[in-house]
Amino acid sequence: MNLDLPHFELPFFTNLLILLVTARIFGEIFERFKQPAMIGEIIAGIILGPSLLNFIHRTEDIKVISELGIFLLVILAGLEINIDDILKSLKGKNIIISILAFFLPILSGFAVGYFFGQELMTTAFIGLCIAITALPVSIRILMDLGKINSDVGQKIISVAIFDDVLALTILGVLLNIKDTDMSIIAVAKVASISLLKLFVFIAILSFSYLLIKKVTKKGNYIEVSLDKLLSVIKGKEALFAIFFAFVLLFSTITEILGFHFIIGAFFAAMLISETVIGKENIKTIEKTTSSLAMGFLAPIFFAGIGLEFNFTSINSIGLLVAVILVSYLSKIIGGYLGGTFAGLNREISFTLGIGLNARGIMELVIANIAFKAGLINVEIFSILVIMGILTTLTTPIMLKRCFRRIDESSKIASDKILLKNE
Repeated sequence: MNLDLPHFELPFFTNLLILLVTARIFGEIFERFKQPAMIGEIIAGIILGPSLLNFIHRTEDIKVISELGIFLLVILAGLEINIDDILKSLKGKNIIISILAFFLPILSGFAVGYFFGQELMTTAFIGLCIAITALPVSIRILMDLGKINSDVGQKIISVAIFDDVLALTILGVLLNIKDTDMSIIAVAKVASISLLKLFVFIAILSFSYLLIKKVTKKGNYIEVSLDKLLSVIKGKEALFAIFFAFVLLFSTITEILGFHFIIGAFFAAMLISETVIGKENIKTIEKTTSSLAMGFLAPIFFAGIGLEFNFTSINSIGLLVAVILVSYLSKIIGGYLGGTFAGLNREISFTLGIGLNARGIMELVIANIAFKAGLINVEIFSILVIMGILTTLTTPIMLKRCFRRIDESSKIASDKILLKNE
């Protein structure tokens, strides 16, 4: 419901102050009810935005702050994840989870667009937005629930990475296709170039990973060299600057290749571990990054999502309902079937499907790019925004219940083993 209150454009820092304070207050309220703070932060944005009070709009300045929030949030999570564990989770049957959790939703989205008579490119973007999993949102949810390093949490993250990389690759293809004559030869050419870029990124990442692993096997050479460099540099926070220069290098590479910058930031952070630069150095980086991200930028990012929420431009309620239902069902079923085929039990498979359901910023990024490129209209954009917000709001609640059931089942199984041993 929009109250149609007059909107006065406040100065940027006044908007930022109101948004931050409101987001932190609502985040604190939700945390006290043992819910992820991000739900409260998104609701704060909805209340302040066009949907209710129409007090603050998502300006270009707020978008920049939000992107910095995503950047730091992804880096913080990457520091907590062991890249070797992620590689293990993608081996063997586990790759089935990634494939089914992406292609079942994208085909379902295509079906919805086709049924409602949408144009081919619009249909493609509906499918793409339904198929994606928001890596930063999934990370934040798992961090809030304390499950980021659990086996299920690692699988959710690895599948989210796969889905995001694939989705952003397809996005690059679609954006390039729009400028062609849509012939088979032109489409094939664009697709080939995009795949080549993906292989280049994988090659750079693999080379960096193997090089770091080879050096660290010979001892703490990187840590010693870094400490010597820091002792020479007189400027404050030199460690933080060196670390971020490394991360920004990878982000720049991924952007040049046509991918989203968070993919490069996440993998760069994953390459840096305690064994590479030392325990004290990694703690310093984590503390500084966490203070800036969780205290300031991340709440602005999630509140910014809420600012995008607006019902007024939607005329087809049927299409809205269909997109929302299909987005939930296809992702949950895709994750569940993938987990089942991979040999996981039903509870864990269902938890995977639930955990992959949040779209958040990644879906909004793709929808926004498509909207600015004129590939979808304002109604489709608004529907995709609402779908992204709803899946982001409800996933933490459902995921918390799923993890509780897994913990209860594990406890019952442990108790049975103890009784047998007695």
